[in-house]
Parts: sequence; structure tokens; C-alpha cells
Amino acid sequence: MLYICVRNFLPMQLSPRLKRFNEPETLKMAKLGRELRGKGIDVIDLSLGEPDFNTPEHIKQAAKKAIDENWSHYPPVAGYPDLREAVCVKLKRDNDLDYKPENIVVSTGAKQSLANAVLATVDAGDEVIIPTPYWVTYSEIVRLGDATPKLIKTCAETKYKLSPQELERNITDKTKLFIFSSPCNPTGTVYTKDELKALADVFEKHPNIFIISDEIYEYINFIGKHESIAQFSQIKDRVIIINGLSKGYAMTGYRLGYIAAQADVAKACEKLQGQFTSGANAVTQRAAITALLSDLRPTKEMVDEFERRRQRVMELLKQIPGVECATPDGAFYIFPIIKSLFGKSDGEMTINNSSDVSMYLLNKAHVSTVAGNAFGDDDCIRISFANSMQNIEKGFARIREALGKLK
Repeated sequence: MLYICVRNFLPMQLSPRLKRFNEPETLKMAKLGRELRGKGIDVIDLSLGEPDFNTPEHIKQAAKKAIDENWSHYPPVAGYPDLREAVCVKLKRDNDLDYKPENIVVSTGAKQSLANAVLATVDAGDEVIIPTPYWVTYSEIVRLGDATPKLIKTCAETKYKLSPQELERNITDKTKLFIFSSPCNPTGTVYTKDELKALADVFEKHPNIFIISDEIYEYINFIGKHESIAQFSQIKDRVIIINGLSKGYAMTGYRLGYIAAQADVAKACEKLQGQFTSGANAVTQRAAITALLSDLRPTKEMVDEFERRRQRVMELLKQIPGVECATPDGAFYIFPIIKSLFGKSDGEMTINNSSDVSMYLLNKAHVSTVAGNAFGDDDCIRISFANSMQNIEKGFARIREALGKLK
């Protein structure tokens, strides 16, 4: 008689690391919008986190030239030397900051630059201060690094800016890193030189804290010259600038970001990147040299259009009762307060939080936005004006009609 022994195998377990962080809400909404479009529904995307402009012609020509010249081999992990030099030229020209190529690491997008910087500076038991609202990925990368995000709530009354007093109160002996953005995604907040100086004075008293300054929206600034916290010499060696080409040059799909940091930090980021992706796309790197060193006129024209849309979006928002919003000083988003909608219903769906508002607008108005809880503020939603004026007008008309049905 043949006996068959059946072993009870436990199901294979994925890493617990996956439970530490969530899928970015921005990507989730984009995916849900695509699914509705796949069913033939006309969805207006006001969740976009990318310029709706094409890459300028001279940059595309540089990419084509790189292909023809066979820039098709593995590039250096930290980036081609002449690209790293071009980043240094840009930082001196636009920001009056002095860096050398050894201070620059080029990555596959600013998100990878951010991940490199976080993973190179924190470990288990460390705390990372992040003012809210913040870009959705900051806290999740911190969790991936086994550190703890310490979220400090800011408010609309102060234009979502962190005061030096609040910063000082939240620093402990576990604080290892501070992350912020200016211009800010999602609020459009832009810190002035004096405001950054006040924060720098606090950091000067705490020499063990690194500062990540996300400056990816640098050029999309409606109130004047961009200011970097790296300009203050007393803390410059602890500042890690994150920047890239996606927003200012309409090159989101090219995937090119970079850091500027002290040499030891740059080497650490290069070491990490060597185990993940190695060097960024070779053709993109060659095109990036042209982008960084060329005339910024196409960027200015794009920003002028964003400013025109910003003005119109604020006019349209005022036509929606119970929704409040400060005018953003930078980036291409508004972050309206929608808590007056909580508790209301259209007879089929009751609104209890920002996620409900975004899902209601997606399913009933067929307009995609992003819930504010993903950015650390459940009283708001993020609406992008990186879309055509025609779609903005149509989208806000749908929003106004849908919200008008809530009682």
C-alpha cells in the first residue's frame, strides 16, 4: 500500500517592511482615474503632480543627439563628471551656492535622491521632524529607514510655515533629521530668507541634525527669488539639497534628480545607489546638461501660464460655498480646507473625511483630486492646476455642481 505524506506548509511570508508604509495616495488616485477612463468615463485629472507641458525642444534635441552619439553604456554611479559640474554651475548661477562635483550625486528622479539621503542619515531609534502638510513620500521613506517620523502640524493662519519656536520645542536627543520643502507640495508655501534664517539659527544650536531641503519646485515661484536654507554657512555642511528636472523643465518622464551635500554625505548616497540602480539613464544625463546650462526662457513661459491658472483657480474656488483656501505662493497646487463638508450627504454617500471628499468627487463629478490626510492634514484636499485652462474650468464646474448636492 502506498502512503502519501502531505506536509502542511505555512504560506510564504513577505517582508514585514511592507507593512511600515502605504501606497502613495497620489499614485492611488491616478490609478483609480485610469480605471474609470478604461470604462469610457471622462475623468478630469486635477490630481496631477507634473507639468502638462512638453519638454522644451532644445532639450529633446540634446537627447536625440546623445542617442546618435551612442551614449548607451553604463554611466558612473554618481553621474557623468560634466553633468555634476553643470549642477554646480546651476547652483552658483541661480542660488549663489558653491559646490564641487564631489558634492553632487545624480539619481533616477528626485524621489530616489530623497530616499538615498534619508537612508544615508537615519537608523532605528532616530526621529525625523517633518512639518505638515508634507509631500506624501517623506514619512514613508523615513519608516523604510526604521526611523520615526515626528509630524509637526502647521496651519493656514501662518501659511503653513513652521516657526523657530515650534521647531525648537520638538527637537529631542533622538532628532537626527529635518525634512521640508519650499515651495511646498501640497500647500504652495514659500519660505522667505528671514524665515529660513530663523530656522537655521535653531539648527546651529543642534549640530547633530541633518536638514533635507526639497527644492524641486524652485522655479515655480510666484513671489520672487527662490531662497535655499543652504545659503547659511553655519549649517551648510548639514544641508542636503534635493532637486531635479521634473517640475522646472517639464521632464518628469526623463527621471533625473540630484543632491548637493557635503562630500561624506554624497559618498554615502553614491554607495547606496550603487546597490540599487547604479547610474541614472545615460541619455537623460546628456540632455540634463543642456537643460541646466541653457536659457530658462521656456521655464519662465511655463511658470507664467501656471500663474495665470492660479489666478483663475482662486476665482473659481470662491464660487464654491464653504471651501476656504490661501493663495499659494509657489508650486502648482491649491490646498483648500473642506472640513465644512464633513457630515453632509447627497443621499447616497456621507462625507466624513478628506478621503470621502476625494472619492465623492471622483465617482460623482469624475474629477480626481488627492485627499489631504495623505499629506498630514485631513481637513483639506489637494487640487492641481497643472492641466489646461479648459479642463480646469470644466473640472471646477463639475466640483461645484457635485458639492452643491451635499446637504
